[in-house]
Amino acid sequence: MNDAASAPTPAPAPRKRARVRAPELIGKGGWINTGGKDLKLADFRGRTLILDFWTFCCINCLHVLDELRELEEKHRDTVVIIGVHSPKFVHEAEHQAVVDAVERYQVHHPVLDDPELATWKQYAVRAWPTLVVIDPEGYVVAQHAGEGHAHAIARLVGELEAEHEAKGTLRRGDGPYVPPEPVATDLRFPGKVLRLPSGNLLVSDSTRHQLVELAPDGESVVRRIGDGEFNEPQGLALLPDGRVAVADTVNHAIRAYDPATGAIELLAGTGKQWWQGEPVSGPAREVSLSSPWDVAWWNDRLWIAMAGVHQLWTYDPGAGTVQVAAGTTNEGLVDGPAAEAWFAQPSGLAAAGDRLWIADSETSAVRWIDRDLTVHTAVGTGLFDFGHRDGEAAQALLQHPLGVTALPDGSVAVSDTYNHALRRYDPATGQVTTLATDLREPSGAVLDGEEIVVVESARHRLTRLRLPEEAVRVEAVAHRTRRAATEVAPGALTLDVVFQAPAGQKLDTRYGPSTRLLVSATPPELLRAGEGTGTELRRELEIDPEAGEGVLHVSAMAASCDDDPAMEYPACHVHQQDWGVPVRVVPGGAARLPLVLAGMDPEAG
Repeated sequence: MNDAASAPTPAPAPRKRARVRAPELIGKGGWINTGGKDLKLADFRGRTLILDFWTFCCINCLHVLDELRELEEKHRDTVVIIGVHSPKFVHEAEHQAVVDAVERYQVHHPVLDDPELATWKQYAVRAWPTLVVIDPEGYVVAQHAGEGHAHAIARLVGELEAEHEAKGTLRRGDGPYVPPEPVATDLRFPGKVLRLPSGNLLVSDSTRHQLVELAPDGESVVRRIGDGEFNEPQGLALLPDGRVAVADTVNHAIRAYDPATGAIELLAGTGKQWWQGEPVSGPAREVSLSSPWDVAWWNDRLWIAMAGVHQLWTYDPGAGTVQVAAGTTNEGLVDGPAAEAWFAQPSGLAAAGDRLWIADSETSAVRWIDRDLTVHTAVGTGLFDFGHRDGEAAQALLQHPLGVTALPDGSVAVSDTYNHALRRYDPATGQVTTLATDLREPSGAVLDGEEIVVVESARHRLTRLRLPEEAVRVEAVAHRTRRAATEVAPGALTLDVVFQAPAGQKLDTRYGPSTRLLVSATPPELLRAGEGTGTELRRELEIDPEAGEGVLHVSAMAASCDDDPAMEYPACHVHQQDWGVPVRVVPGGAARLPLVLAGMDPEAG
């Protein structure tokens, strides 16, 4: 064999890509999952580093954690994923809460606890979740906001691996992840609870991916249910036939469990996450769902709190179908006809006569839908206002509630999760009170006679309380998100959503425009022009000089497909993200607002 024949084929020249020196990783809360070791950017030299900016309240962040698991396993000797926990709510700035969340959601990589958003600001991040890719030489080479980017990052990781192996700058080996010591408890981060007709209590044992039936004392284990069927189950509801509907959250499915036989059956969902453009009604097992978090039987249907897309869906067992019942997929707080309403991660449901109560967690709100399918808000004002304040509902504050429980007198108990409290809203008086405090992340509750059984999720137990005759007096506190407002100039503002198709792909224009941009504002008067839906990712807005401050709501979507003319059916991917950008109108503020959906901002310094 001659030398020419045996010579290796030269590797293709690497693509020219923009690079920016990565800032240091700093966070006052320190490191989790490292065995107590503090890490610096230099510790990752020679590896591709992926920073995942997340916060544990955010359903989209939880989706991305799942998206990254395959990549994390496949490239474990060349890629390190670092979670940078960047809190939205005050509770999320507590270090122990972050430690709990890392275990709860089975995060198997190091996490930097950044309660003051120091690293968030250094990397100019504007949204949860955001992924930043740093090459083995310590340069930022890509940024992605939102979901649906795993394929693009996997392709980039492959390119970086080949490129830096050829340069001699790739270093293989074990990563810095050190798992925590396991803790023996009967429940581990339970989610919801249901009282069975037998008097026993059924609990979704979320982190252990099972249901647990407990005796009426709430402590003695009768049986454990599910061996591989569930993935972080949450909500539970009795069906008219005696079975229990289960929100199988991470499997994006609804299942039925029969307490009489032990049988588990799939009712709805394909096992895959729903994406924009997919069917929103049809045969239940042929339509994808997105992180169903709670279920309730109301109005002859099973209602589903579809946290992943900010909607309510219904399942009709007679017809075997599902369909969207309320919400547009836009995240926010807008009341009115169900088809026009906006929700923000609805996570708790409770049927009560003519009302279906809703815990709308990201707006820290209690809402309801009536039989005319009109959505109302009882408590809560929007995405960025929260706290612990009792009194008139119009000025009362909650903090990321996950559960609602209808009470016999027509009022509703609220599992006010991040305030560690059980609250109550009484429609008759319009008052919000506090029933109990010192509950650790209560996520659901059920009535049992004259008592209420509360899921203390972060204490891994059920707690039985007598409903008090008098409310607990608490000191009122009000908060806004820790994110700094972006200063923008009055008048013309260019909104520029940056999207660069991944290598080997192009925008999918076979059936028309492949991008979508929706813009609105709170208050609406913030925008004099530029609101509404369009297909261009750059838009000229006009900001009211008298507005002072507000929030720009931006939703962007782009679809890209493999750029290979020989492929009859190229693989396509949807990239999408919602931004809520707090802004302050000041003379001399920015005239351009860049939001990176994927790639690098060409105008960044």
